[in-house]
Amino acid sequence: MDAEYQRLPPPLQGEIIQVKPDASTGMVVLGGSSGRVDVARARLFASQGATVIALRWFGGEGQVPGICEVPLETFFAATDYLIELGCKRIVLVGTSKGAEAALLTAVYDPRISAVVAISPSSVVWGNIGPGLDGISWPERSSWTLRGTPLPFVSSDPEWVREYRDGLVAYRDLFERCLDMHESEIDAAAIPLEKTNAEILLVAGCDDALWPSDKFAASIDRRRTAWGLQTQLVLGEEAGHRILLPSETTSRSSLDAHGGSDEADAELGRLAWRYILDML
Repeated sequence: MDAEYQRLPPPLQGEIIQVKPDASTGMVVLGGSSGRVDVARARLFASQGATVIALRWFGGEGQVPGICEVPLETFFAATDYLIELGCKRIVLVGTSKGAEAALLTAVYDPRISAVVAISPSSVVWGNIGPGLDGISWPERSSWTLRGTPLPFVSSDPEWVREYRDGLVAYRDLFERCLDMHESEIDAAAIPLEKTNAEILLVAGCDDALWPSDKFAASIDRRRTAWGLQTQLVLGEEAGHRILLPSETTSRSSLDAHGGSDEADAELGRLAWRYILDML
């Protein structure tokens, strides 16, 4: 089927892709800290009959330039629009910081039916880049809700960079911060026991950017303790960049992602089966 592409109406930014106008499932695709509006991934989901938004949630005109105190209302607004179009079931798909946003959105918006969190975090972290004031430091939360910053785990400004294949590997930084700021974890944890949404977590155990495999396992344990089911899909040799079928997303030229093209694609193929079942 031919897909129809349209720009989103302001204040939303990005594109919406529809294969059929009466789709009951609406999806929001959230990229990570690269700022990419992931139209290719949105197209993949639209091929399954969903109405899909590839959302720009920072770095656009009038938006926060970095991932710094981004309002969760940005994501609520995308759901508003899909519901206006007649979608009855809302699914969020987020990668990395986009997964952090998707999981938080499901906690605070009961209209979310399901979340696919790829290379996720189990806690809120501080900002990446500047806020609306153009300032990046002192550190602030990545997110706000109703104008109030969410609690986050602090960074370590004295961390010494580590390298893998000539690129910066940040995994040790995040693990170190969790150890250093253990007292902040409970307040910063994403309280996924508060959502009835289906949760699918996909992570590579060789993730060199942050320990998404450990984060995913932590989320699974937390929800299990509350009697909630969670689907956890891990790839032993996969990294941070997980490739769904037909995807050829390029690697970062600055940060180490870990994994390999083959392992990242293998995990993506496995995850795709779970995603199709969810859809």
